[in-house]
Amino acid sequence: MERLILATLSVALASAPAWAQNFDDVEIQTVQASDNVYMLVGAGGNIGLSVGDDGAFVIDDQYAPLSEKIMAAISDVTDSDVKFLVNTHYHGDHTGGNEAFGEAGALIIAHDNVRARMNSTQFRGIFDQEIPPSPAGALPLVTFSDEMSIYWNGDNIRAIYQPPAHTDGDSILYFENANVIHTGDTFVVGCYPFIDVDSGGDIDGLIAGGYRTLSMADDDTVIIPGHGPLSGADDLAEWLDMLKATRASMQSVVDRGMSEDEAWAARPTAGFDDMYTSGCFMNSENYNRLLYQSLTRN
Repeated sequence: MERLILATLSVALASAPAWAQNFDDVEIQTVQASDNVYMLVGAGGNIGLSVGDDGAFVIDDQYAPLSEKIMAAISDVTDSDVKFLVNTHYHGDHTGGNEAFGEAGALIIAHDNVRARMNSTQFRGIFDQEIPPSPAGALPLVTFSDEMSIYWNGDNIRAIYQPPAHTDGDSILYFENANVIHTGDTFVVGCYPFIDVDSGGDIDGLIAGGYRTLSMADDDTVIIPGHGPLSGADDLAEWLDMLKATRASMQSVVDRGMSEDEAWAARPTAGFDDMYTSGCFMNSENYNRLLYQSLTRN
């Protein structure tokens, strides 16, 4: 229960822009996922950490003001420096610490589209929010288009691009030997997803990507979600069932020729709202509007 509360808190904190948050009281919690893979929970996206003889390998890094706390939490697990940092996508609650980790010697890796979006001004219409370019020192130095493998700490760590899903630059990280998958925000536990349509996000891609991840998992796979507690294949499958059901409900009102405002007024996802909005980044209205936009923009 404690881990669930902490993970839910990270989702709630992620809903506000970094400048509006007070990070002074945020504590970084460390949860073991396998023998040498951990999940770090604070404010923002869940962090993955692999430790071993080769050095520390990190996935995502939350907000810039938390970098010192995150580094301290990593040092409690290993004496090794962070050699690699992989971003699952470009959002600031997953990349905010890039500059600090880069200055400390980490090689930053991400999909091609992550660097492109971090290197230019972005806009999120659903929040009427403009996001300025990231500092040069925060940009990934190594990018890939489809998949790359990093042979590290006795594992084959596969960074696998998920075609437009949460954004157009999502990757999952699959630790083949540890049997751990970090999904980034292509899976968030107990909450509606943020379909970032202004960044290429797509509900059909989100569902397809989820099933691609599920195809790699077995009953023993540990899943580190973008937000929420450690999970398994059954949790991801249940979440995908919700995505399919809400997509179908929204498609039915789209097919009736409703406008976006009319679709929201029809409340097509009402049967799921109570379960998937409590303490979450996405409220029902924003999810419905983004779902509508995703289904109608082509």
